[in-house]
Amino acid sequence: MPYSHTGLADERLCTPQPAFLTDDSREILRFAVEALMSGKDAALVTLVAIRGGAARSLGAQMVVRDDGQYCGFVSGGCVEAAAAFEALEAIASGRDREVRYGQGSPWFDIVLPCGGGITLAIHKLRSAQPLLAVLNRLEQRQPAGLRYVPRTQRLSCLPALTRTGWHHGGIEIGYYPGVQLMIHGRSLEAQATAELAAAAGYDIVAPDPFSAHSAVAIDMDTAVILLWHDLDRELPVLQAARDAHPFYIGALGSQRTHGLRRQKLRDLGWHEEEIDRIRAPIGIFPKARDARSLALSILADVAAVRLNQGEG
Repeated sequence: MPYSHTGLADERLCTPQPAFLTDDSREILRFAVEALMSGKDAALVTLVAIRGGAARSLGAQMVVRDDGQYCGFVSGGCVEAAAAFEALEAIASGRDREVRYGQGSPWFDIVLPCGGGITLAIHKLRSAQPLLAVLNRLEQRQPAGLRYVPRTQRLSCLPALTRTGWHHGGIEIGYYPGVQLMIHGRSLEAQATAELAAAAGYDIVAPDPFSAHSAVAIDMDTAVILLWHDLDRELPVLQAARDAHPFYIGALGSQRTHGLRRQKLRDLGWHEEEIDRIRAPIGIFPKARDARSLALSILADVAAVRLNQGEG
């Protein structure tokens, strides 16, 4: 008989099983929308408090369907099944709930490896509309947020840039468009970088040659990666990136090559702080001589910049 740490046992409850493994917010919200649109009930589980250390950041989420299938993570994998049981009971009862695991929790048999504690808010979804609104904004490469108020058990979309945290009695979770890599260059290095980036789950844009449409595609969630062996071919891309403010601009070449690049940009009227945004030579470790090592170096640099951006 299915058992939950609330002490309730109910033959109607299913045994939770992961539908698939992901921590991508878009995939998690789509899973919830698809469940609701197909007539299934579902609950949204959100990490709303952290005591000490935790494997996931505040705002991490998972979705649980009424058949026990779930996706997403709120820890390193040690509480997801237990949280799914709680979500199934919330669905069955129609009442939202809060549950604690680890430090400060009554469940001594569930210990977080990090030694900390987490609090989860479990909300039975009443409508797909807030989730669809977030997904629509992300599809348009616009930031969005969800606001959940435990007192009213209400979930709503925030159609604006949102910083995850508690505000006026509600938890707000920020969502950002997926990172897209705009890779320029007809080279082995460009091919290796695109292949590795795709395997890592990045959205890939490979405009080659550069076009006006590509300039429109650059936004603040774009990493512009220049892997030409020709400074003149870089210039149209750099000019477009100058005004679009991507979070990352990196360029291939030696220190000497970058010195020539800097001078060309000064001649075009660039300010020093604008030129300083270009990470060159590209990558986190110098003198990567083979394409695969360079690709790994580039993607690690992109990931580090993005992470620092999120923490800023």
